[in-house]
Amino acid sequence: MSDQEERNMRLKYNLITIFVYIVGFILIAQLFNLQIIRGEEFRNQSNKRLTRETVLEAARGKILDTKGAPLVSTNMGFELKMYKTKIDIQTLNSTILKSINVLEKNNDLYVDNLPILIDPFRFNTENEDLIKKWKLENGLDESLSAEESFNKLKEKYSINEQDIKSARKIMVVRNEINRTGFSSTKAVDISYNISRNSVMEFSEKSSEFPGIDIYTEPVVLYKQGTLASHVLGTVGKITKEELEKNGQEYTQNDIIGKTGIQYVFEKYLKGKNGIRQVDISVDGTITGEYISKEAVAGNDVVLTIDSKLQEITEKALKNNIEDIKNGKFGEKSNPDAGAVVVMNVKTGEVLSIASYPDYEPQLFVNGISNEKYAEYTNSAALYNRAISGTYAPGSTFKMVTAIAGLESGVISLTEKINDIGVYPYAHKPVCWLWTLSHKGHGPLNVSEAIKHSCNYFFYEVGNRIGIDKLEEFAKYFGLGRRTGIEIPSESLGSVATKKKAEEEKRNWYLGETLSAAIGQSYNNFTPVQMAKYISMLANGGKEIDVTIIKSIIDSEGKEVSKTEIENYVNEKLGFKQENTEKIEIKNENLKAVLEGMRGVTSESGGTAYSYFKDFNVEVGGKTGSAQAGNKTNAWFVGFAPYENPEIAVVIIVENGVHGAYTASVAREIFAEYFGMNDNK
Repeated sequence: MSDQEERNMRLKYNLITIFVYIVGFILIAQLFNLQIIRGEEFRNQSNKRLTRETVLEAARGKILDTKGAPLVSTNMGFELKMYKTKIDIQTLNSTILKSINVLEKNNDLYVDNLPILIDPFRFNTENEDLIKKWKLENGLDESLSAEESFNKLKEKYSINEQDIKSARKIMVVRNEINRTGFSSTKAVDISYNISRNSVMEFSEKSSEFPGIDIYTEPVVLYKQGTLASHVLGTVGKITKEELEKNGQEYTQNDIIGKTGIQYVFEKYLKGKNGIRQVDISVDGTITGEYISKEAVAGNDVVLTIDSKLQEITEKALKNNIEDIKNGKFGEKSNPDAGAVVVMNVKTGEVLSIASYPDYEPQLFVNGISNEKYAEYTNSAALYNRAISGTYAPGSTFKMVTAIAGLESGVISLTEKINDIGVYPYAHKPVCWLWTLSHKGHGPLNVSEAIKHSCNYFFYEVGNRIGIDKLEEFAKYFGLGRRTGIEIPSESLGSVATKKKAEEEKRNWYLGETLSAAIGQSYNNFTPVQMAKYISMLANGGKEIDVTIIKSIIDSEGKEVSKTEIENYVNEKLGFKQENTEKIEIKNENLKAVLEGMRGVTSESGGTAYSYFKDFNVEVGGKTGSAQAGNKTNAWFVGFAPYENPEIAVVIIVENGVHGAYTASVAREIFAEYFGMNDNK
């Protein structure tokens, strides 16, 4: 290397060294400026710029009727939450009290799980186990009274308010904080769906409410009050057990389906949550927010029911129960419950389904009060009688006995059985006419026996065919078998069979067969099973699949496949399709039975003739009165139009006295379905 090259090399080295020193000096100076000169300023700014990531809740999918009318939808509402901030206990208590006062001023409800009531002091439930558990969770001695527990909590939470009403308001939220916990990233819920007046006050005076935050969140809204309540079901806050079961898909503040369609189709109705970033200061004031991941709404579930027909069905059932109670039809009784199912006889689609008494599902969205829940429990309003209630069918079962007898060849279409009033075998049961007048109906063929509901005739048919054949045909018509309707808690029901005697280690008696032949004994079916049975009679004996789901449509407008829905429902409800041997019922036998049902409504002497004699559409029907302990349940089953059946209607009124009394419900439903109400 030459001297010149060496000098150049040293020059470059010196320049690099000088550059490094200059950069180092600048960095040290800047660091000194940040940490020493402006350190306090930047530390204050850092403390005021905390970022919190929160869940952006997705709207649940809608539940629609068959025409697309919304039964359940989601509206955007405002929810009040509180986060933990760096404030002292007295400021926390003061903030809580001011927040509750704002809510009360604007008539907004707030979460209240404190089991202590005041004026006078008392616990809000008589369930001692629940109170004992609550005391344990709050570190209270289980011997303490309500007032003593209140004072202990007041001391625990450092509540200085002398006014017990104000003290309780603070205690309610502190109890909720203790129950669910909260932090700078996890809020405690205070109030749901608050009014815009409250929103404005909290927003305008945000500095006075440290930690208080208002979220715009989807609120489930039942559009038509109690309509189809047992079908739609309820939603509510997810429980700890539900959260553990559903893994990462939910958060502790999520709404989840609890009953009905809301429960069964939770997977489809629940949307996909998004993410919201919120910038807050150390004192809890929000300084900015933005959405980093958009939420995706849930799928819409379309039902087969028609909301207008559903409304008429529910109203007709309720009015009928009141009319029977008031003695409008003659004999008074005390009915207080019932159910109706309306079904498309060709497709098995449920067009309306009602259970009375009903309830308001909206009350469950944000947590139902103990008083209202007790009211619903005492009246069994939450019980879906249409799919869970099982009842002896009484005389409405006689068409099964008739078909079984004709198909077995033990009776013919022309044979007449002479009803002499008292059947001479077994325990010598009598026909209902004998009870009234000490005489029988005389000679009747199968159609006439159905029209007059002659017990004697069906005792004889049951005696000839035996219980095994009755059981075979009852099960073919779907009785004593789950229909597979997509609503939870469907009952199996029961068919009279010799197995019952075997279970009791005794012989099966002829008298039990005679009783089963007229719809008593161990025969107990749900109204939805009865609707399937009548639909099959009307459609020529063809098997149908009962359904209340028309379609499921995702957020992009695509339909979920029927196969996917069926497989999902079967797994969710644990339903296994039973294979029954197909029975080809002769047309002439079906025609004779249906002719008997036509006589019930269209011919003088028919048990429902007075209700349909001037009706514009010809109806096939059957009344039934079934003993159930000290009650007599009333049935009407029917279909229309007679010549080309479209729908089947089944009504049961508990303690309704006589089946004919319920026929007026069917008349109103038929009138609505066939457009007669529009003519008015």
